Amino acid sequence: MRKEDTVKLISAEGFEFVIDKEAAMVSQTIRNMLTSPGGFSETEHREVTFPEISTTILEKICQYFYWSLQYANGKETEFPIEPELTLELMMAANYLHT
Repeated sequence: MRKEDTVKLISAEGFEFVIDKEAAMVSQTIRNMLTSPGGFSETEHREVTFPEISTTILEKICQYFYWSLQYANGKETEFPIEPELTLELMMAANYLHT
């Protein structure tokens, strides 16, 4: 995979998730950050830092991005969410527009 086809998402604790750009684009917020004109650092470096999203939650969000790509076109299946993560995931999903 070429570097320009990936995006680095960085959690509040500094953990880095390198994922496919296509997967990251599931989020409207990340899409806007990476495609906005004006020379923003996120656009130039393909890195987005989330100071309010923990590593555990960001990992689950990355899993959701890939799940969404795989199952968006028809096959109904549920995305597994642990009950203890529900509130934080809902807040992060609201921010990311996913």
